Amino acid sequence: MKAIKLLLGLSLCFALANCTRDQVRDFMPGTYVNSAGGEFSIASDTLKIELVEGNNYQVWRSTGYNLINDGKVGNRELEREVWSCAYSTATKTLTELKKGKTISFFPKIGILKVGRRVYQKMK
Repeated sequence: MKAIKLLLGLSLCFALANCTRDQVRDFMPGTYVNSAGGEFSIASDTLKIELVEGNNYQVWRSTGYNLINDGKVGNRELEREVWSCAYSTATKTLTELKKGKTISFFPKIGILKVGRRVYQKMK
């Protein structure tokens, strides 16, 4: 009987611990990709998100793009940025500290959004 009560108590503790976990915080670290193209350019974007400490994160952004001129695709150009971000436990978002960009996460469908831009998380 004591063993059953102990097992029930432990099960309840694990269930409650799972309820208090921050699913967004657990989902955030990783690599995300986005591709876009139009009449004048083709671009691919990669965001790599890492925890620094506490609620502080760093995002490495790599963008590759080709300009299109008279229907011809130009040489690949690369740009890189590093963003310092703060995580809000209230809104479950990252805020980029220099320009104030908001990064929203959607763990159930495996994406993040920066403005209207949608990034898919890589496995």
